Amino acid sequence: MSLLQGIGWRRGVQALAVAAPLTYAATQVLSDEAEIALVIGEPWETMRERSSAAIDPAIPGHFWGRLPKADARLRLADPQYGFITPLARYFTISFKGDESVNVVHMSPQVEPLLLDDTLKVVLDLQEQWRKGGWTPNRVREFPSFADTPQWRAQLRDVNKGGTAYWLASDKYQVMLVVNRFKDKNRPTEERYLITLELGKSRGMR
Repeated sequence: MSLLQGIGWRRGVQALAVAAPLTYAATQVLSDEAEIALVIGEPWETMRERSSAAIDPAIPGHFWGRLPKADARLRLADPQYGFITPLARYFTISFKGDESVNVVHMSPQVEPLLLDDTLKVVLDLQEQWRKGGWTPNRVREFPSFADTPQWRAQLRDVNKGGTAYWLASDKYQVMLVVNRFKDKNRPTEERYLITLELGKSRGMR
């Protein structure tokens, strides 16, 4: 388990699972929603000043992470490769010892979603990346998500799920994961969790 998963994943999943039911429209990007606006590698304080969502300072000399103090969307504040997510309840940003932004790990949703709504989120993210010049990565092993019968059957399989990787030249990389989730509040429904991890590109093809 990674550091980011260790500091927030369990709490994030629990928060999503107990969230009050919301429509998909309520998760869409709105101008007045709190956001964390960042660039990977920039000073932590620069991110805090740019963001409308409150988040604590970094700890000098430590590698750790922080969570926004309320639900927030992510905005990658890059003029070419930028994108925006829906509101997230599980959202961690790690920092390095030099107090710079390191890696984002989040679920771009405030509750486990139905499959149709899950696909709307992941396909919108992929479209933003495609328009911004990102390219799919490792496509032989991990093809990009699509709304097809084959993809729907794979996502419904609790032992499979799906993963896709995208690169923004030599600057950023994203891993996008979708898995079935057993929602105790809705035991008769198929619900899904999306995980997004954003960091510096390692140039994998």
